Amino acid sequence: MSPRHKAVASLVAAMVLVGSSVAVGRILVASLPIHFASLVRFLLASLVLAPLVALGPGGFPRLSRRTLAILGGQAVCGSFLFTVCLLGGLRLTGAAEAGVVAATTPAAVALLGWAFFRERPRPRALAGILAAMAGLTCLHAGEATAGAGPAPLAGNALVLCAVGFEAVFLLLRRAVTEPLSPLAAAMWVSLWGAALFLVPGLWQAASLHRADVTPAAVAAVVYYGLGVTAAAYILWFYGVVRVDAATAGVATAVMPVAALAFAALLCGERIGWRELAGCAGVLAGILCLAGGRKAAAAGGEAKT
Repeated sequence: MSPRHKAVASLVAAMVLVGSSVAVGRILVASLPIHFASLVRFLLASLVLAPLVALGPGGFPRLSRRTLAILGGQAVCGSFLFTVCLLGGLRLTGAAEAGVVAATTPAAVALLGWAFFRERPRPRALAGILAAMAGLTCLHAGEATAGAGPAPLAGNALVLCAVGFEAVFLLLRRAVTEPLSPLAAAMWVSLWGAALFLVPGLWQAASLHRADVTPAAVAAVVYYGLGVTAAAYILWFYGVVRVDAATAGVATAVMPVAALAFAALLCGERIGWRELAGCAGVLAGILCLAGGRKAAAAGGEAKT
């Protein structure tokens, strides 16, 4: 397998883990408050990642203030603001409409890559983006008006903000110029995430009842901390510096498809022809980009 294909596989695996968090999250929020669960999630990830980094080659990395600020920006966008905007939007709009808005994530990543990294999408990349977008549209065909919610316009605007914050999070790693391993990057983002959720998490912990801490909730928090946070961050940070922004953007399209599959497996939801057509479109987009030639802007392969 070529280095480019390894990077694409790493990005896809990261998005599968993130997508699984939707089904697992239903178990989590049924018992535990969101900010408290998020605090525990990032603390668990930090407790696992920090010793691995300290005992690894080179030990605990010393970073410049610029790099620390970039990693902090990733945590603010991807760990805090994304969650706040998405959950706030879902209170105002329907899940189907929110899903259609969230399907713009690949386009948002490619657009930001074009604007800030000067990575003009190649024809093959544009074809991959269009295929993924068409597939994600199929997932919600004919459902956009169902359960519109009390304020769909404001809700969709919040979800669109969440998409923007996620796109910034996914691309900010490319702005780090210092040598930084995927393991160390994941550790720093987890530490930042724990710090951001510390105050609201402790505030919610004060009103937590022992009966709320069920075995299912504990298992879900552990999975969030070790799988969705630690493992997914490592996989994403490994791949995102080795491919162009358009490829990374289409890889994010795996997330809602994975969420759909895990919802069927863990929650028993039915999958119809629209869902299957959506999966086919997303996979076509990924294969289109993975098979394309490596962009010159993806010269981050030398990074570790």
